[in-house]
Amino acid sequence: METLELLEWQRLCKHLSTFAVTKLGRNRALDTPIPSTIGESELLLQQTQECYRLDEILPGGLSLEGIADVSDALKRAERQGVLSALELVEIASTLNGARQLRRSIESVEGFPILQSMVTDLRTYPELEQAIYHCIDESGTVLERASPKLGSIRQNLRALKEQIWQSLQSLMQRKASALQELVITQRNDRYVLSVKAAHKDQIPGVVHDSSGSGMTLFVEPEALVPKNNQLRQLLAQEEREIAQILRNLSEKVTIVATDLLQLLEIVTTIDVALARARYSYWLQASPPQFIDREQTIQLMELRHPLLVWQERQEQGHRVVPVDIKIDPQIRTVVITGPNTGGKTASLKTFGLAALMAKAGLFVAAREPVQIPWFDHVLADIGDEQSLEQNLSTFSGHIKRIVQILSQITPLSLVLLDEIGAGTDPSEGSALAIALLEHFASTTRLTIATTHFGELKALKYSDPRFENASVEFDDLSLAPTYRLLWGIPGRSNALIIAKRLGLDDAILERAQTQVGIGSQEINRVISALEHQRREQEHKTTIVTQLLQDTERLHKEIILKSGNLRTQYQELRLKQEQEVTQAIAQAKKEIARVIRKLQNSNQSVEAVQFAEKRVEELQKRHIPPAPPPPQEYVPQVGDRVRVLLLDKVGQVLTTPNGAGEFSVRVGTIKMTLHLKDIAPLT
Repeated sequence: METLELLEWQRLCKHLSTFAVTKLGRNRALDTPIPSTIGESELLLQQTQECYRLDEILPGGLSLEGIADVSDALKRAERQGVLSALELVEIASTLNGARQLRRSIESVEGFPILQSMVTDLRTYPELEQAIYHCIDESGTVLERASPKLGSIRQNLRALKEQIWQSLQSLMQRKASALQELVITQRNDRYVLSVKAAHKDQIPGVVHDSSGSGMTLFVEPEALVPKNNQLRQLLAQEEREIAQILRNLSEKVTIVATDLLQLLEIVTTIDVALARARYSYWLQASPPQFIDREQTIQLMELRHPLLVWQERQEQGHRVVPVDIKIDPQIRTVVITGPNTGGKTASLKTFGLAALMAKAGLFVAAREPVQIPWFDHVLADIGDEQSLEQNLSTFSGHIKRIVQILSQITPLSLVLLDEIGAGTDPSEGSALAIALLEHFASTTRLTIATTHFGELKALKYSDPRFENASVEFDDLSLAPTYRLLWGIPGRSNALIIAKRLGLDDAILERAQTQVGIGSQEINRVISALEHQRREQEHKTTIVTQLLQDTERLHKEIILKSGNLRTQYQELRLKQEQEVTQAIAQAKKEIARVIRKLQNSNQSVEAVQFAEKRVEELQKRHIPPAPPPPQEYVPQVGDRVRVLLLDKVGQVLTTPNGAGEFSVRVGTIKMTLHLKDIAPLT
């Protein structure tokens, strides 16, 4: 529980709860538990993944509309209690909403986890219909709920009309005695507002008076019997409504256990949907739990609470960190300047581990590969927020003692400023001893420190790895990026020099640092420089690969287009030839018929010959001239037909007509038929 507080898990749960639809889901999300087995975690992740996909497929997303928190009403029904009209309407609405939810989930194939959850979801449509037959959505009991209620309300309407007409008639006759020509009620009885000075003109029962005493609210004597009758009918109506609610409540009592189970299933789905929508909002990726032989990998990992600050509270831009830990590594030592992001990196990884266990996606780029840790144990400051560092040596030791009593070979341990708060020599010695112990007893330990001695552990123990937060020498500010394989270096003298500290003081300080420390810092600086050069080269190679992939896609696309165009052209030519042959046959047949019907005169023969020559010219294309084959030479610029791009010839064609061409940065082998000379 203390680790959850240190990693601010409750804040994350609060953010998660805002993505829930129902009140039940929000309350459950606020107290999201951490599973104790990998099987539970994998099931939660499967639920999240299915909700994520289904929410994308369904028009408007997965809906839980109409589902209310009726748990208290159901528990009261189990104890034979009578429910209110509004509670019954909420139960009916929840039944309808759960039925629609089940239909949505069952309407699409490929969601076995969600479909198994709703298979036994009993929504009792007959109970829903019974409630809506008696009560409308506003909670008003309808006349059709029972014949007796219908009769009572009919009598009430008739009696109210009689009272109303009698009062209207009296107001017309005694208008001068009235303060206002308005019919009102006092104590559920109809009265008139009579001037106190004229009360004798309208004898009756005074039920109330105005603050000034100038107006009396009088029930006319003639209307007392009818008002009494009205009160009786209202009491009858109230008793009948109570009986109707009692009957409906008894129906709920019979199935209350099933309905509580329905609420549990719906709440589980709502929380899974909240996890999916929160993950989508975070642009997170599904984690994969790995074993000891696989590499831990979380690239472009972001702290979810800082992402929330950036987007919802106009906070600073979140700088992602890359985490890649080889299988043999058991301890990572992170070094670097204060406020450089060491603690934030620690918390980010800890939250990622908890999120994966709880069925949430991790705010990193795919693939996300992380072990399933049975415990996430942390000693980070003094239960402070990200911006504070109030830790003490005694506080550290007390917390570490607790951690030592809980660790297993599957645990994750996070230690912030290990060994701090005491004499540096003793603190570093204690830190080394602790880290060596944790390397032998836990799955992974990540520790931040300022002690230079801890940087050397990597070179004597293959289970250790160094990482550091990057520092910009020009801006004198941390970049918040995490560099792997390189220990952090001291920047105090550099910062002091840039800020104008006297050179004599700096020179004296330099002599106190010692040659060894200076040499170490120079080596680290050179490593950082090499790292930046390597990253620059990697960026160039990545860009070349992207260009190659894009060019390859263009080739495939244009090749396909050319094949399609060729097939269409060939089909068109075949159709034209077929039509031409048919037309020629018709023409020849007509000439033959004309010859047969004639005396085969010289003119007829000449006509026939002329018609055949015309048909030949029209339908038989002239033979093309023999092609003059183009043979490219080295250095020639040619057009690559498939790409419709210009390339440079690198080699002369071989016996098969193949040769090399460079197009942009890409070298390819082509055939003579694939190119054309530039004109």
